[in-house]
Amino acid sequence: MDEGIFREVVGHFTTGVAVVTTRHGDDRFGVTASAVTSLSLDPPMLLVCLNRRLPTCDAIEASGTFAVNILAEGQGDLALQFATRHPDKFRGVRVADGDLRLPMLTDALAHLECRVHNRVDAATHAVFLGEVQTARALGGTPLTYFRGAFGSLASA
Repeated sequence: MDEGIFREVVGHFTTGVAVVTTRHGDDRFGVTASAVTSLSLDPPMLLVCLNRRLPTCDAIEASGTFAVNILAEGQGDLALQFATRHPDKFRGVRVADGDLRLPMLTDALAHLECRVHNRVDAATHAVFLGEVQTARALGGTPLTYFRGAFGSLASA
Protein backbone atom coordinates (compact mmCIF):
# COMPACT_ATOMS: atom_id res chain seq x y z
CA MET A 1 0.00 0.00 0.00
CA ASP A 2 1.37 3.39 -0.97
CA GLU A 3 1.75 5.56 2.17
CA GLY A 4 0.64 8.75 0.38
CA ILE A 5 -2.55 7.15 -0.93
CA PHE A 6 -3.31 5.67 2.48
CA ARG A 7 -2.83 9.07 4.17
CA GLU A 8 -5.08 10.74 1.58
CA VAL A 9 -7.86 8.19 1.98
CA VAL A 10 -7.92 8.08 5.80
CA GLY A 11 -7.80 11.88 5.79
CA HIS A 12 -11.36 11.77 4.48
CA PHE A 13 -12.53 10.45 7.84
CA THR A 14 -13.61 13.28 10.13
CA THR A 15 -12.52 12.95 13.75
CA GLY A 16 -12.75 14.89 16.95
CA VAL A 17 -9.62 16.40 18.46
CA ALA A 18 -8.35 15.80 21.99
CA VAL A 19 -5.29 16.52 24.05
CA VAL A 20 -4.12 13.48 25.99
CA THR A 21 -2.33 14.44 29.20
CA THR A 22 -0.60 12.69 32.08
CA ARG A 23 1.70 13.36 34.98
CA HIS A 24 4.78 11.38 35.91
CA GLY A 25 6.40 12.59 39.10
CA ASP A 26 6.34 16.38 38.99
CA ASP A 27 6.37 16.56 35.18
CA ARG A 28 3.29 17.11 33.00
CA PHE A 29 3.01 15.63 29.52
CA GLY A 30 0.52 16.19 26.74
CA VAL A 31 -0.05 15.55 23.06
CA THR A 32 -2.78 16.21 20.52
CA ALA A 33 -4.58 13.08 19.36
CA SER A 34 -7.40 12.29 16.99
CA ALA A 35 -7.22 8.51 17.45
CA VAL A 36 -9.43 8.41 20.53
CA THR A 37 -12.66 6.44 20.78
CA SER A 38 -15.06 4.90 23.25
CA LEU A 39 -14.63 1.16 23.70
CA SER A 40 -17.14 -0.08 26.27
CA LEU A 41 -19.96 1.15 28.48
CA ASP A 42 -19.68 -1.66 31.04
CA PRO A 43 -17.12 -1.02 32.33
CA PRO A 44 -16.67 2.45 30.84
CA MET A 45 -13.54 2.28 28.71
CA LEU A 46 -11.90 4.11 25.85
CA LEU A 47 -8.83 3.71 23.72
CA VAL A 48 -6.12 6.14 22.75
CA CYS A 49 -3.48 5.56 20.06
CA LEU A 50 -0.14 7.36 20.42
CA ASN A 51 3.12 7.17 18.56
CA ARG A 52 5.55 5.16 20.69
CA ARG A 53 8.34 7.72 20.15
CA LEU A 54 6.43 10.42 22.06
CA PRO A 55 7.47 11.28 25.63
CA THR A 56 3.77 11.30 26.55
CA CYS A 57 3.54 7.63 25.58
CA ASP A 58 6.39 6.71 27.92
CA ALA A 59 4.91 8.85 30.71
CA ILE A 60 1.51 7.12 30.42
CA GLU A 61 3.21 3.74 30.59
CA ALA A 62 5.14 4.81 33.70
CA SER A 63 2.23 6.52 35.51
CA GLY A 64 -0.54 4.11 34.55
CA THR A 65 -2.99 6.97 34.07
CA PHE A 66 -4.03 9.48 31.42
CA ALA A 67 -6.66 12.12 30.76
CA VAL A 68 -8.47 12.90 27.53
CA ASN A 69 -9.36 16.58 27.09
CA ILE A 70 -11.86 16.89 24.23
CA LEU A 71 -11.32 20.22 22.50
CA ALA A 72 -14.06 22.68 21.63
CA GLU A 73 -14.66 24.50 18.38
CA GLY A 74 -12.21 27.38 18.17
CA GLN A 75 -9.42 25.59 20.07
CA GLY A 76 -7.34 24.77 17.00
CA ASP A 77 -4.45 26.85 18.37
CA LEU A 78 -4.45 24.72 21.50
CA ALA A 79 -4.40 21.55 19.38
CA LEU A 80 -1.42 22.89 17.43
CA GLN A 81 0.41 23.87 20.62
CA PHE A 82 0.21 20.31 21.97
CA ALA A 83 1.15 18.85 18.57
CA THR A 84 4.62 20.45 18.72
CA ARG A 85 7.81 19.21 20.37
CA HIS A 86 8.10 22.37 22.50
CA PRO A 87 9.49 21.54 25.98
CA ASP A 88 6.61 23.39 27.74
CA LYS A 89 3.40 22.53 25.93
CA PHE A 90 1.35 23.82 28.88
CA ARG A 91 2.62 27.42 28.57
CA GLY A 92 -0.24 29.92 28.81
CA VAL A 93 -2.84 27.15 29.20
CA ARG A 94 -5.29 27.12 32.09
CA VAL A 95 -4.87 23.77 33.86
CA ALA A 96 -6.40 22.22 36.96
CA ASP A 97 -5.62 18.88 38.56
CA GLY A 98 -8.30 16.24 38.16
CA ASP A 99 -9.32 13.67 40.74
CA LEU A 100 -6.35 11.48 39.72
CA ARG A 101 -4.00 14.49 39.91
CA LEU A 102 -3.85 14.55 36.10
CA PRO A 103 -3.49 17.89 34.28
CA MET A 104 -6.90 18.85 32.88
CA LEU A 105 -7.23 21.66 30.34
CA THR A 106 -9.76 23.91 32.06
CA ASP A 107 -11.31 25.29 28.87
CA ALA A 108 -11.76 21.94 27.10
CA LEU A 109 -15.24 20.80 26.08
CA ALA A 110 -15.04 17.58 28.12
CA HIS A 111 -12.62 15.59 30.29
CA LEU A 112 -12.11 11.91 31.05
CA GLU A 113 -9.58 10.48 33.50
CA CYS A 114 -8.48 6.90 32.95
CA ARG A 115 -6.39 4.17 34.51
CA VAL A 116 -4.50 2.08 31.97
CA HIS A 117 -6.14 -1.32 31.70
CA ASN A 118 -3.88 -2.62 28.94
CA ARG A 119 -1.38 -1.53 26.31
CA VAL A 120 -1.12 -3.07 22.87
CA ASP A 121 1.77 -2.18 20.55
CA ALA A 122 1.03 -2.20 16.82
CA ALA A 123 3.48 -0.93 14.19
CA THR A 124 4.62 2.58 15.24
CA HIS A 125 1.90 3.13 17.84
CA ALA A 126 0.81 2.09 21.32
CA VAL A 127 -2.89 1.57 21.92
CA PHE A 128 -3.83 2.30 25.51
CA LEU A 129 -7.07 0.80 26.75
CA GLY A 130 -8.23 2.97 29.61
CA GLU A 131 -10.86 2.36 32.25
CA VAL A 132 -12.66 5.67 32.80
CA GLN A 133 -12.56 6.88 36.41
CA THR A 134 -14.14 10.32 36.00
CA ALA A 135 -15.95 12.08 33.17
CA ARG A 136 -17.23 15.66 32.88
CA ALA A 137 -18.74 17.54 29.95
CA LEU A 138 -19.52 21.19 29.36
CA GLY A 139 -21.86 22.61 26.74
CA GLY A 140 -20.50 23.47 23.34
CA THR A 141 -19.47 22.17 19.94
CA PRO A 142 -16.40 19.99 19.34
CA LEU A 143 -13.35 20.82 17.25
CA THR A 144 -13.10 18.53 14.22
CA TYR A 145 -10.24 17.41 12.00
CA PHE A 146 -10.74 16.66 8.29
CA ARG A 147 -8.18 16.37 5.48
CA GLY A 148 -5.42 18.06 7.44
CA ALA A 149 -7.45 21.01 8.76
CA PHE A 150 -9.44 21.89 11.87
CA GLY A 151 -13.09 22.74 11.50
CA SER A 152 -16.46 22.67 13.17
CA LEU A 153 -19.38 20.31 13.24
CA ALA A 154 -22.50 21.20 11.26
CA SER A 155 -25.75 19.47 12.15
CA ALA A 156 -27.40 17.52 9.36
